[in-house]
Amino acid sequence: MAVPKRKQSSARQNKRRSSVWKMSAPTLVKCPKCGELMVPHRVCGNCGYYKGREVIKKEA
Repeated sequence: MAVPKRKQSSARQNKRRSSVWKMSAPTLVKCPKCGELMVPHRVCGNCGYYKGREVIKKEA
């Protein structure tokens, strides 16, 4: 069975893991009702609509 000769340094270990934790920017789509950018599958914060129905009452 293959066994490493030396312990891998923490710097080398951290270099290998550096790309694992990067966050990606959230996907944004246009609201079909008002055209505001919003996160998909969520209620629009601007108009309060989701899937063509009014979920949250917004006052003008």
